[in-house]
Amino acid sequence: MICAVAHAHGHSVEDYLEAIYFLVSPIGEYQPAEGSPANAARVAEMLGVSRAAVGEMLKRLGSDGLLKRDGGRELVFTAEGRERAEQVVRSHRIIERFLTDFLGYSAAGAHEHADALGDAFTPDMVERLNERLGFPDRCPHGWPISPDEERAENAGLQALSELVAGDHCEVLRLVEHDGDLLHWYYDEGFVPGTTLAVLDVQPAAGHLKVQLDGDDGSTEQLIAEKAARGLIVRRAS
Repeated sequence: MICAVAHAHGHSVEDYLEAIYFLVSPIGEYQPAEGSPANAARVAEMLGVSRAAVGEMLKRLGSDGLLKRDGGRELVFTAEGRERAEQVVRSHRIIERFLTDFLGYSAAGAHEHADALGDAFTPDMVERLNERLGFPDRCPHGWPISPDEERAENAGLQALSELVAGDHCEVLRLVEHDGDLLHWYYDEGFVPGTTLAVLDVQPAAGHLKVQLDGDDGSTEQLIAEKAARGLIVRRAS
């Protein structure tokens, strides 16, 4: 078993497991996203560390039976590694809810603090928090606490960037790994539960025009394709 205090250049084992978990698929299902394999270069980019640091940690994860190679450069969890990564992600989401519901942090701010605090909570502490919170269904950003429920829900979801003009949808989840972008979502009103209508898509310009329906009425907003990829939505039938 890997010790939670093991770090490579400022990042813990848990940080790496969480990064790989999200790189496997933008909606968290353990299956490589088409054309976007989870590899060392993408882990380095996501965590902001050198490839050498990533290589060191990946070797450690492999030695401890959490990670394997698929014969190429793509990273693949072992059964034990997948279970460990899911535990890390679940704990992170519960801690986020504790920070927002009990300590009054903003949803975006809670994500950053949960990253820093994750290693400080034992599994027993996390379960006690979960009980005190009343066993919440979702984290502040719309992700199911339970990995099983997350996977069951994935089939009906897609990124906003995959929609076309005329589509209507509801925002269910916000991709969290880019802290600046997460803050932008909240500042601009792209929060879980918001309903959107896609008015126009301009692939050449790299943006979409959407209509947001909020408490103060409807507003139109341009959104870059990068940001649209991080908004996980359920399209209206």
